[in-house]
Amino acid sequence: MCAPWHFVVLLLLSGASAWPVIRPWSNGYFGYDGTLLRNNDTNRTSRVLNFFPIPVSVECPSDDGRRTGVCLNVYECRMQGGRANGPCALGFGVCCVFTATCGADIVNNMTYFVSPAFPALSRDAAVCNVQIQKVAPSVSQLRLDFVHFNLGQPNRRTGVCESDVFVMSGGVTQNLKLCGQNSGQHVYYDVENVKDPINIVINLTHNNLFRMWEIKIIQIEFTERAPAGCRQYHQGSSGIIQTMNFADNGRHLADQDYNICMRQEEGMCSIAYEPCDENSFKIGPPVLSDPGSGDGGIGDSRDCDDKIVMPCDSEEFLMPESSGPGVCDLLHCGSSFCNQGEKPCRIESSSTPFNIRVQFGPGIREESPEDNIGMCLHYEQLPCYV
Repeated sequence: MCAPWHFVVLLLLSGASAWPVIRPWSNGYFGYDGTLLRNNDTNRTSRVLNFFPIPVSVECPSDDGRRTGVCLNVYECRMQGGRANGPCALGFGVCCVFTATCGADIVNNMTYFVSPAFPALSRDAAVCNVQIQKVAPSVSQLRLDFVHFNLGQPNRRTGVCESDVFVMSGGVTQNLKLCGQNSGQHVYYDVENVKDPINIVINLTHNNLFRMWEIKIIQIEFTERAPAGCRQYHQGSSGIIQTMNFADNGRHLADQDYNICMRQEEGMCSIAYEPCDENSFKIGPPVLSDPGSGDGGIGDSRDCDDKIVMPCDSEEFLMPESSGPGVCDLLHCGSSFCNQGEKPCRIESSSTPFNIRVQFGPGIREESPEDNIGMCLHYEQLPCYV
């Protein structure tokens, strides 16, 4: 990120007491809020041209205290269709916030994609789509932060998104398909070497369902990207990870296969996981485990159509050689993250990189939603011991 004193500012002053931005071909100028102010022939006229280049990576907080924007000069912000929300760059620029809704082309490195009636709820059946154009060939990923994401729930018995579905396509990896409640979640979507636009389609098939979404879409250059293969990437020595549509009345989604990654922080050599509460791990009905593996839903992969896979330290759980040399995967499914009766429930691993793989099948079987709410885990990285 560039410091403010690196900006090249051309100021042409002539009897001006302030530094607004003038449109040379008009009888007026823009104030800091982006409004056009008319010159008064009887008063002295401001003659200030404020043109300064700011790299697209420079973010700024908007004056509403909630969103972030891109620091631009007032004229650029207006020409690109943004809205000025407070000053930046020592007052020489404005924090420009971009929003888009159905039918729009997204051509900025940071845009909020919102539902048509936002912040009010939408109720009508409709198809809402946007196209995302990469702002530079060096853009390698898109990050989507679901500030608000409330769509219709999936089929409660199968986990298949039927009434509402969010589909993102056109990237390097498989399509992203979501529904339900995902506010506070985020995803990374690989677009390296992709030249065509990325498509987001939200298909709302029923009336009288209340929906609302506000999705912050950020374009990320290669040098700043999350590690390859990480659909989610959490930073910090501790935090919460959840499967999609984890909620009290939710049901984990079908047809999901992705990695949740945690960045290994400096001085940390292992990581510990424990359920958020006693009911925060339910992935399919309990299964019979293999002889000698203990009781509690840790079994052969054939017994787990839906599961999470965690790297582990014990050679007891080495996968077959076809899975790759030295691969150690511990499968979890059923109604308990740990062995039944094990309290407190806590699993530690020093296998790096820190990640959990989510593998949920296509939803061809009907099962009780109470047995399939998904997973919520608290993680904590542990320091190295000399």
